[in-house]
Amino acid sequence: MWTTWLKQAKPVMPVIVIDDIEYAVPMAEALVAGGVKLLEITLRTPAALEAIGLISQEVPDAIIGVGTVTTPKQLHDALNQGAEFAVSPGFTPNLLDAAKEWGGAYLPGVATPSEVMQAREAGFQYMKFFPAVPSGGRSMLKAIGAPIPDVKFCPTGGISAETFHDFLALENVFAVGGSWLTPASAISAQNWQEIKDLASQI
Repeated sequence: MWTTWLKQAKPVMPVIVIDDIEYAVPMAEALVAGGVKLLEITLRTPAALEAIGLISQEVPDAIIGVGTVTTPKQLHDALNQGAEFAVSPGFTPNLLDAAKEWGGAYLPGVATPSEVMQAREAGFQYMKFFPAVPSGGRSMLKAIGAPIPDVKFCPTGGISAETFHDFLALENVFAVGGSWLTPASAISAQNWQEIKDLASQI
């Protein structure tokens, strides 16, 4: 699924926090217009689930997903709103079971070789490496890739416009996540052109 999506989208996943539901659709439209289509809406605000529903209905070119999923209920609630993929900061046995039962594109969060091995044993080969920079960044990913070469990562946490290319250059990185594409100042000012420009620079 990720391979198919990445043929039509840039390998960057903005980590999006939406406080005002009115900003959801124009922000998503700006990102898609700039070529960034993998959109992760984090469950950090009360508006998140409604935003996922609106974007899935009104921005057909967006590949909309949910982030900060920590319980099976959150996963199911987001899927009911139209989320196409899900991302977690970590994982639990119950969450892995719920994701396997769903069978869709799910990225369990990992930060150590042991966690990578546990998630792989549960049937997942695509994972979120989080928090990327505090957990060792590129050096850690390269080190994990040597003994576990079949797992692919989307590192998130501390990655910027200046460093994301360095992460994408790694063989075991299929995409990167970050918040620099949707700065809070641009969203609050409804400066959608700025967000489109940032996406276009990827």
